[in-house]
Amino acid sequence: MANNYLIVVDMQHDFVSGALGTPEAQAIVADAAAYARDFEGTVVFTKDTHEEGYLETQEGRNLPVVHCVRDTPGWELVPELEEVRAERGALVFEKPTFGSVQLVWWLAEENDAEPIDSIELIGLCTDICVVSNALLIKAHFPEIPVRVNSALCAGVTPASHDAALTTMKSCQVEVR
Repeated sequence: MANNYLIVVDMQHDFVSGALGTPEAQAIVADAAAYARDFEGTVVFTKDTHEEGYLETQEGRNLPVVHCVRDTPGWELVPELEEVRAERGALVFEKPTFGSVQLVWWLAEENDAEPIDSIELIGLCTDICVVSNALLIKAHFPEIPVRVNSALCAGVTPASHDAALTTMKSCQVEVR
């Protein structure tokens, strides 16, 4: 049996319908939940996680929109994805910035225990957190197929979504 992993990136209220939400993000929720529910393999989630005082951080100075502050409604996964997370008992990696080094370290431990056949990413935002995690993962695992399901991702804008997909393709990430 294949040892496949699905990373569901930042499907949180603030990126779907909250402070940084978009119609494109709202449009993928149901399909992303169905895909994660039916995925044959291990599913894990990331959560963009900021603390009070976010606006004083480097990211907050460059993106001055308070979002995904720990223990606020905007920080929570949207209900459809939280339901999948709970059903599957999936791990959640909280990340204070775009990419999760802890996720990569965990994947390395998993790969040491049993070689990973593929890693796929879906979620938000294609042009920030999805691309950051995909490239971190690909850099650490150059021989493992890393895929991004473009239909189950949304960017800050459609144009930035497309640009991120182009970037990932040029870095040997398979875009479907």
